[in-house]
Amino acid sequence: MKSEQLFACYKVSEERKVPLATLSFQGHAMYWWTTLERERRLHNDPSIQYWNDLRSVMRRRHIPTYYGRELMNKLQRLQQRDMSVEQYRQQMELYMMRACIREEEATTVARFLSGLNLDIRDQVELLPYRDLNDLVQLCVRVKQQKLRKSSFKRESSRSSSLKKDYKREGKSFEKKKILEPSKDLAKEKDKGKGKVTPHTSSRTSDIKCFKCLGGGHTLSPNAPQRKLQWLNEDGDLVVDQQVKDKLSIEKYEEEVLWDVVPREACHILLGRPWKFDKKTMHNGLTNEISFTQRKKICASFFSSTGGRGSSTNETQKRE
Repeated sequence: MKSEQLFACYKVSEERKVPLATLSFQGHAMYWWTTLERERRLHNDPSIQYWNDLRSVMRRRHIPTYYGRELMNKLQRLQQRDMSVEQYRQQMELYMMRACIREEEATTVARFLSGLNLDIRDQVELLPYRDLNDLVQLCVRVKQQKLRKSSFKRESSRSSSLKKDYKREGKSFEKKKILEPSKDLAKEKDKGKGKVTPHTSSRTSDIKCFKCLGGGHTLSPNAPQRKLQWLNEDGDLVVDQQVKDKLSIEKYEEEVLWDVVPREACHILLGRPWKFDKKTMHNGLTNEISFTQRKKICASFFSSTGGRGSSTNETQKRE
């Protein structure tokens, strides 16, 4: 093919094509050509003077007779598989050119479609096209679309797996945080057995709050979080701190766990933590609360100014 391009470029005449082509022969090709010329002269055969005759002689010498059949078989069995669309087209055209196959374009289009991958063929058959070039461009676009979809799926699956790993790591970290304090508490308990430390012997009233500097209660910053809705109109309040305080009404003593939340009101709701945890009776007229402790009836009342008082006579009578 290159020799024919050179002949056409330099406008070589038919009589000069054979001498110019044989000048490029080297090694075994030159030995074969000189032997062929000598044998033709011995048999009184005419010398080869035209380019087509030289091509026919070279084909009979170097190309076996079954070469054409093998090319046809390869062309019939050609499938795209792992090749790109353009590589598949080039391979098909190369086999057709070597086998010297000339056919109508509709037959070539059908041959091209039969070897395409099914995922591309099923979509391309539903789209309009005019010739083989249009068909190849459609196949390229469909292949690019599939690659984009597959890359998007990989990215989404990767992000979901990262989220799962992050959640799993967060849960394991929380479990570790929960387990570590429990281990520390167990160690402290084991160390503190049989020993009385100043902290355990001190009363709650001796501990001062670091916020209000008051005594008799302790602040727990690691309170379990929950929400309250009835304290104000701005929405939910997150309860994340608690305070322990001692509550005493005459002979009744109780240690109450209070929730620490911001308030808009200036007063304090006295008695709510223990009021609803005990079987109490509230008299709205006298603002008196009565309850039973150790088989004894106790009573107390609250003044309108928010102070706290007690009914001593009535308590003594009921006792």
